[in-house]
Amino acid sequence: MSSPRPPLALRSAAPLAGLALLLSLPPAAAAPGTPPASLAALPAPPQVERGHPFFATFSICAIDPETGQSGVAVTTRVPFVGRAVPWARAGVGAVATQSWTIVEYGRRGLDLMEQGLAPAAALERLLADDAGRELRQLGLIDMQGRTAAHTGAENGAWAGSRQGENYTVQANIMVGPEVVAAVADSFEATAGSGMPLAERLILALEAGQAEGGDKRWGRLQSAAIRVADPDHPGRGGDHLAVSIDVGEHPHPVAEMKRIYYTTERRLGHREFSEVGGDDVVELKRMLHALGYWRPELEELPEPPEFDVDRDLSRSDPEAFQRAIAEFRELARAYDESWAGYDAEAVAAVDAFRKAHGLDHPGKPPGLVDAALVAALRDAYYARD
Repeated sequence: MSSPRPPLALRSAAPLAGLALLLSLPPAAAAPGTPPASLAALPAPPQVERGHPFFATFSICAIDPETGQSGVAVTTRVPFVGRAVPWARAGVGAVATQSWTIVEYGRRGLDLMEQGLAPAAALERLLADDAGRELRQLGLIDMQGRTAAHTGAENGAWAGSRQGENYTVQANIMVGPEVVAAVADSFEATAGSGMPLAERLILALEAGQAEGGDKRWGRLQSAAIRVADPDHPGRGGDHLAVSIDVGEHPHPVAEMKRIYYTTERRLGHREFSEVGGDDVVELKRMLHALGYWRPELEELPEPPEFDVDRDLSRSDPEAFQRAIAEFRELARAYDESWAGYDAEAVAAVDAFRKAHGLDHPGKPPGLVDAALVAALRDAYYARD
């Protein structure tokens, strides 16, 4: 038995309305958390106007009164959610437009709030002449922290929303209300912590995902976040301090979190420790021999050798322990003088890179990568 096909109007609609529509439909009569046996189990899509893609989604719109930021984060089991659902504008607020999404509601909702309408009035204006309003789900927040949300009666279960201080959460086709509760609880728990709004939003989505999130299985997944800041120029004057799209990924919220931590250089995006050791000594030795590091130095001293008579461990344990302590002190002093990757060595590496055509724009200072090592070794072993 072949799977039901969307109406011609939907099959020929704008991007996201064709294959994404079919992939987004909820399983028929499937218990929460149980994947459908086949695509034949999917119901025929409702008849809606051309160009209205369907999303089963959970999102959070929020503001940070301390920073003046507004933002929205969203995830769903449809690819490229960032192209439709999340909208934020500096000094205005944020909107999420989802479930048989009318993309224009995002821009229009922000326009109406910028004109001075409260979110509830803006929402009423958006849906006033919408014959498909019972298929829609929206969330809005303005910079005063006022919120409004709409979940149409024909949204797939479980669907609903929750509002609190400076946020609104909305979701449809969830495993249950615990998803919205987890998102909201997480956001409330970080209030007043000083944590950036973007991180609070991502962690809130992560909490909802941990509760099961979208109940459909085997679907393409995506996530997105927008954070607007009047004091941040963004790109082209859009004032978006954070704009991340994970178009498709097995774990889109986790990937969005990784991208955010990495690009913002937040603590935890990498592991590191004090840089020092034999490889740094080797680096300095090569740079010295080539005249880039302390050329006035006659030669780089060799590290101390452990030449303690091991028989002392039996014949005179106290003398053995003293000898070990003396060696450790010599090794510590050597490392302190020669084995640390200090500013002087960084400058030498940068000078070598520049002289050998490795000084590429955007590189971090003192970058010791495979290209540097290869060029340095070639130059060192080719010297007279």
